[in-house]
Amino acid sequence: MTNMLKMASPDNFSVNVRPTRVLIVDDHELLRDGLKQLIGRQPHLEVCGEAADDTEAYNCINELQPDLVVVDISLQGCNGLDLIKQARKDRPDLKMIVSTMHDERDYGERALRAGAVGYVNKQEPAGTILIAIARVLEGKLFFSERLIDRVMRCAVSGTPPSEDSPIGALSNRELEVFTLIGQGLTTEQIAAQLHLSRNTIGTYRERLKTKLDAPNGAALNRMAVNWTMDKD
Repeated sequence: MTNMLKMASPDNFSVNVRPTRVLIVDDHELLRDGLKQLIGRQPHLEVCGEAADDTEAYNCINELQPDLVVVDISLQGCNGLDLIKQARKDRPDLKMIVSTMHDERDYGERALRAGAVGYVNKQEPAGTILIAIARVLEGKLFFSERLIDRVMRCAVSGTPPSEDSPIGALSNRELEVFTLIGQGLTTEQIAAQLHLSRNTIGTYRERLKTKLDAPNGAALNRMAVNWTMDKD
């Protein structure tokens, strides 16, 4: 991750009585297996469980009592940020790191507000997740300097948070659908990616049109594309 805050090395751990217990929440089995192998090779870490959706994740959190959860944003049945918010409400001490293909510019602030302590893009080198884990276990955050600077500037200047804007007022799942529309995906492609029905995506499109005051589907598409391009 570019412009990353000074990062801790995963080798800088002191010997603990027991390894840190890690839960992996991702709806792609191949990616879960990759993370499980990578994390499991570290002597100070132990993968205690894995989950593909929010129901499995809540069960694992309650039954396995992990110390840290690595969670994707796009999950079957829910948005990962909603899972983080609820899990942290139930377990304030639980450390949660986002691992996702979504750009931090889209979800970084939301992840921070939900209670995540780190954000890793899956396009980063595999070792980045280990560095993120090391950092948050030291009691620190793992977000880009760009995000931390923006949040600090808003706090100092008293600028209203982004959630007060029309885009910021969208739910996490609505923003996810809006982002995918902006990337040029069709309703069918979005439904397949989010493991939802075509009708459900159609319902989300109607909500987006209402919330963003878009008169029709074409206008919504243009808004989504323009918003995506403005961030690049």
